Amino acid sequence: MMRRIIDEVFFEAYGTEELAQGDDAAVLPALPEGARIAYSTDSFVVDPLFFPGGDIGHLAVCGTVNDVATSGARPLYLTCGFILEEGLPMEDLRKICASMAATAKEAGVRIVTGDTKVVNRGHGDGVFINTSGIGVLSPDVHLSGANIRPGDAVIVSGTMGDHGITIMSCREGLGFQADIESDAAPLAQMMASVMEAAPDVRCFRDPTRGGLASTLNELAEQSGVEIAIEEDRVPVRPAVAGACEMLGYDVLQVANEGKMVCCVPEAQAEAAVAAMRASRYGRDACVIGWAHEVAEGARPRVLLRTPFGGTRILDMLVGEQLPRIC
Repeated sequence: MMRRIIDEVFFEAYGTEELAQGDDAAVLPALPEGARIAYSTDSFVVDPLFFPGGDIGHLAVCGTVNDVATSGARPLYLTCGFILEEGLPMEDLRKICASMAATAKEAGVRIVTGDTKVVNRGHGDGVFINTSGIGVLSPDVHLSGANIRPGDAVIVSGTMGDHGITIMSCREGLGFQADIESDAAPLAQMMASVMEAAPDVRCFRDPTRGGLASTLNELAEQSGVEIAIEEDRVPVRPAVAGACEMLGYDVLQVANEGKMVCCVPEAQAEAAVAAMRASRYGRDACVIGWAHEVAEGARPRVLLRTPFGGTRILDMLVGEQLPRIC
């Protein structure tokens, strides 16, 4: 049965040359001289497996590709490990694999090796997926949150909170009149365009669990700056804002899976935003704030300036707002 799944499902969906060899390890070309490897791994246990805008397979490819790309690397290869629960419908597995194949093709990566295990019924909740990604990084690229300097602009590539609210609405059976769907998307090509347009880009960061608030706090701590953002500059879909208000969530703490935070020197901010907006996944990109010097004796922090002239501290999410979001 395992042999049939590998041959008739995985190979049929994305049978790359490396997978088709049937060896225990994929042999990959050597890197160009001076190039470096960017490597990331992630596991996906989202519930439900299928949701508006995506599924666990689409999410697994997007999440890992985006993590590799935040380093400034060009993602090339993915590994894929499946833990299948006994009784998972074969048709569901085929849909997940087809989604992964289509997303990998769009992202320009190849799934080159993997593993499959089966657990007893009641012990796996359908399917869990682990993916690892490998990319190639030019020797002159050094992106990091530690690079942010006072005066730098903070940019987001689009609307906040879409993925988290989509998963919540599916899981809890909430019937919103407006269409809300996950924003999961492969963003490597968009980030490459930003790096070309803004050659001094400081960093990219994927605002997943904990949302924009947690990501900005991590960046402030890492770089030792204060980050101040304007609340009315942060793009949020009206339906998502309404859902957060109804559920008592801060939309800035809700997970995203297809958005990117980018910090660039102020002089390059306009070019970076234009590069994002040229991508189908960055049409709502905008500058939302700036980095500042930390006052003497103070700690790095994130401030939110409200449309009414007030200011409040924007904290990281404490605890887990919604388990199994990705």
